[in-house]
Amino acid sequence: MTPKLTHLDHTGAANMVDVGDKNETGREATAEGAVRMKRETLALILEGNAAKGDVIATARIAGIMAAKKTAELIPLCHPLMLTKVSVDIEPEPALPGLRVRATAKLKGRTGVEMEALTAVSVACLTIYDMAKAVDRHMEMTGIRVVEKSGGKSGDWKA
Repeated sequence: MTPKLTHLDHTGAANMVDVGDKNETGREATAEGAVRMKRETLALILEGNAAKGDVIATARIAGIMAAKKTAELIPLCHPLMLTKVSVDIEPEPALPGLRVRATAKLKGRTGVEMEALTAVSVACLTIYDMAKAVDRHMEMTGIRVVEKSGGKSGDWKA
């Protein structure tokens, strides 16, 4: 069976998929990404000396808020009643930089991969925004879904 894009109708027009007949199941998705930066920038953030304030706490809240707004940002996403969103941000000296990991959960008729990806993306953007005054060379990288569970397609892990 050839896979098909579910957001396109028989004419090729984009549309929101009808999930009304699908069963509600527990669904969870985790995404990750990173912000690569100068070692000095990472040290400044970890020491809590960024001029705009606590970079990690602010990015975590921004990611959670973004996950809840995904349907407003991505045109064909369904508005979802998320039951949990977590955003973890950890230093990764080898980059150097910060690794961001977000998990979104719900019981519903459609997956939450986009919510997890949106959380990671906005958390990374917030890190950039809060530290750009000292490091314009920062790079957001590796944003991807790393695992999902629930729904008709079942569990998947990168």
